[in-house]
Amino acid sequence: MTDQQMREQEVRIARYRDLEREVTDPLAAHLLHGIVEELETELQKEREIERKLIPIS
Repeated sequence: MTDQQMREQEVRIARYRDLEREVTDPLAAHLLHGIVEELETELQKEREIERKLIPIS
């Protein structure tokens, strides 16, 4: 995942978090929460891969 894609993913996560706070339907909030968790997990994995590929001196 490129830096641009990571930034886009962060924006997507922020939008879903905002939606999660705004909805009043418990099912919708639960589904949005699940989406946020999945996107955050994917982003975290990509960051770990990035750290392993680019050693910090």
